[in-house]
Amino acid sequence: MKLLVINGPNLNFLGIREPGLYGKVDYDQLCQIIMKRCAELNIVCDIFQSNHEGAIIDKIQEAYHKGIAGIVMNPGAYGHYSYAIHDAITSVSIPTVEVHITDIKSRKEEWRHKTVIEDACVKTIIGHGLDGYTEGIDFLIDYIKNGNK
Repeated sequence: MKLLVINGPNLNFLGIREPGLYGKVDYDQLCQIIMKRCAELNIVCDIFQSNHEGAIIDKIQEAYHKGIAGIVMNPGAYGHYSYAIHDAITSVSIPTVEVHITDIKSRKEEWRHKTVIEDACVKTIIGHGLDGYTEGIDFLIDYIKNGNK
């Protein structure tokens, strides 16, 4: 089984950007956490990060052609307004878990409280820090193995 993890804008600045909110673990360390969990589950995983909406959409569409079984995605701020990413997820019918490191519903900026891609996803995990990624992977594996694909 092969999974794809997609990280949106500014996630490459983990450990640098607002460490009080996002923590001090950097992006390379996050990738190591993800790859370690996938190795434990004998899952092949690709990780992709882009600050560009179109590149994320291209990667979702590419996942369809490559037979990716599931996607874990932290869309960053795109989750709050990108109907194009929403449509890309629904067009490929690949089970997708949305992850946000912080609890977006309790953030001070009201625009962060809503995610427009949530209804295109099989699950949304918010506020679990970096553990949200491994939770998303575990959920997807169970979801796919139980025939919910």
